[in-house]
Amino acid sequence: MEKFQNFKNLIKVPKFNEYLLFLTENCENNVVLHSIAVSDYVYDFGIKIRKNGNDFDIETAVLGALLHDIGRSKSNYIDHGIVGAEILRKNNFNEKFAKIAERHIGAGISKEEAVDLNLPKIDYIPETIEEKVIANADNLIFNDKRVSIELVIDKFRKRTNVNVVNKVLLLYHEVDNLLK
Repeated sequence: MEKFQNFKNLIKVPKFNEYLLFLTENCENNVVLHSIAVSDYVYDFGIKIRKNGNDFDIETAVLGALLHDIGRSKSNYIDHGIVGAEILRKNNFNEKFAKIAERHIGAGISKEEAVDLNLPKIDYIPETIEEKVIANADNLIFNDKRVSIELVIDKFRKRTNVNVVNKVLLLYHEVDNLLK
């Protein structure tokens, strides 16, 4: 199986090459490969979601997945989503991509959790179907490889609290239900 199953389709998405160039000019190779892998997985999800009769903007989702970790060019902490949104806004990307960057961490961060994490007091919860699919796919990619939900849950159990684990599982099941 080739590493990025849908790369031939990804590069046909308008602006994909332009956004990939922006990413490669700003981020380390590992972040670029991770972001391509997330875009690749999001493409798979999107095709299945649309086949099941749901609205899903594949172009927005693929490009948003590609840009979701741009904040890692300046931060490798939990604030990288916020940093990424700032970078995207400063570089005149569409606001929907800034929102994707802000809301992709885990299964989202509530206003209350944001305060506990010393982040600005707003909700960072994925709202659109595209944001949810990107956050879910991001959770299911370790480095640049797809992994099982069991491995993801094990990772989150070791690093965080049961509330976060439950949110990640709920998001996974919400997206999984769109695939059936």
